[in-house]
Amino acid sequence: MDFVGGLPKTAKGNEVIWVIVDRLTKSAHFIAIKTGMLVPKLAEMYIEQIVKLHGIPSSIISDRDPRFTSRFWESLQEVLGTKL
Repeated sequence: MDFVGGLPKTAKGNEVIWVIVDRLTKSAHFIAIKTGMLVPKLAEMYIEQIVKLHGIPSSIISDRDPRFTSRFWESLQEVLGTKL
């Protein structure tokens, strides 16, 4: 999981790509988001677009971005049983 930022703004106002790769299937997801999107919205998108397709992951590897180390995100993963 990582963010690619500094991109030109789209018509919908998105300027960041949230990249999520499933290590088992090697499938990649590229989700356009707005800069500064709040963690609860990211968590909602994660459930809707990733967990529904691949199930709950046993672990997540990220670059330790503050969005992934916030208490809310940690709590969500704890409830889902995912190791960060």
